[in-house]
Amino acid sequence: MAGILPPPELAARPRRSALYVPAANERALGKATSLDADVLIVDLEDSVAPQMKAAARDSAVAFIRKNAGGRHEIALRVNSPVTEWGRDDLAAAIESAPDAILLPKVETVEEVRSCTALLDEARVESRLWLMIESPRAVLGALSLGETSHRVSGLVMGTSDLVKDLRARHTADRSSVLTSLSLCVLAARALGIAALDGVHLDLSDEAGFEAACLQGRDLGFDGKTLIHPRTIAVANRVFSPSSEELLFSRRVIEAHEAAVRDGKGVAVVDGRLVESLHVAEARRLLAIGQRIGAPLPG
Repeated sequence: MAGILPPPELAARPRRSALYVPAANERALGKATSLDADVLIVDLEDSVAPQMKAAARDSAVAFIRKNAGGRHEIALRVNSPVTEWGRDDLAAAIESAPDAILLPKVETVEEVRSCTALLDEARVESRLWLMIESPRAVLGALSLGETSHRVSGLVMGTSDLVKDLRARHTADRSSVLTSLSLCVLAARALGIAALDGVHLDLSDEAGFEAACLQGRDLGFDGKTLIHPRTIAVANRVFSPSSEELLFSRRVIEAHEAAVRDGKGVAVVDGRLVESLHVAEARRLLAIGQRIGAPLPG
């Protein structure tokens, strides 16, 4: 495999499964680091009752400090800065410095700029992830994302989006397909991560897997989750298959051979291979390496 994989610092970080963990639920926090989710989103927003916000904030800070630098990527979902809890939540985020701060209900570039200014002033390294959960946010996703050097992810909030659209939740998600695709387009244009929205019906295992497959095929990096029992399916669906890994290796090797022969393109299984295909092949192999998938021999 020498010469196939990129340097470790360039390897893509898997975000197949991003589990919301209520910061007010000490049992859930205690169990979280034993789970196989790629991302833990410690939540101070929707899952925390108003009277529990302050205590949950303290628990979130303690959890992030204890588990920083571990095998999980940790994000903190704060309350919107325009709420009564938002300023204190951002102060807690600056204090604990999670990998990412998830801003809910973002609609204006001013919101992104003000949060960026606070983080820059505090000199913390946390990135910003933006929740796209309203029609205005969907239509402005590209502008929102390019506002700040800190933005590294877009996260779909499909529950709020369906409500604001006056649409209905359907099995095929036809009511939000345009919105999902627009946000993937924005994320890819920006070169940042894109995470699909949650599946609300925990009893609908077949529907959940279908939504994961649909999200994968649309181009999402992974799916946000509300229960640990959905992690395994999300990880499986959003992992590169052994066939994809084998083909990726063959693409890289064929292109390298073509370059040595003074050619810019190669053909693998009848498909034209150029440098853009090599970049994607390297990304898939890097993800396979990070998640411990068996690499083709």
